[in-house]
Amino acid sequence: ATITPLWLSHHYPGQYDRCVLVGRRHLCRRCVVMYPAAVLVGVLALLGLELSSPWSQVALVVLPIPALVEFVGEHRGRWEHSAPRHTIVSALQGLGVGVGFVRYFHDYADPWFWGVGVLYSLIAGVAALTAVRDERLRPVGKDRRS
Repeated sequence: ATITPLWLSHHYPGQYDRCVLVGRRHLCRRCVVMYPAAVLVGVLALLGLELSSPWSQVALVVLPIPALVEFVGEHRGRWEHSAPRHTIVSALQGLGVGVGFVRYFHDYADPWFWGVGVLYSLIAGVAALTAVRDERLRPVGKDRRS
C-alpha cells in the first residue's frame, strides 16, 4: 500500500481508519475537522465576533477536553476508535483551538493560551508515549509482553 505523504496525513496504513479518503489520498480526520473549525473562529474574530475574556478563557479550557479525553481513552485502551465520536470531539477541539489562536494573536504571551496548550499537550504526550497499542499498530515481531 502506498503511504500518503506526511504533509497530508501523519497516519500509517494501519491507522487509515482515522482518516478520510480524498481521491487516492488519506487525510487525518482530526486535522480535516479541527483546523477548519479553528480558522472559522479566527475569521469570525476578524469580523468582530469574538468572545470576551472570561468566556474565551472558559471556551479555551473546556472545548478541547472531550478530544483530550477521547485521545487518552483510546491510547490507554479504554475504548475503540469511533469515527463519529472522533469527528464531533475534533470539531469542539477546533473551536477551542481557534479561541486560543485569537487570544494568542492579541497577546503572544497569553498565559491561558500557553498554559492550556502546554498542559493538554503534556497529558496527550504521556498518553501517547505510554499507549496500550492495538495489535495492528504493533511493529512486526512484537507481542503484548514486549
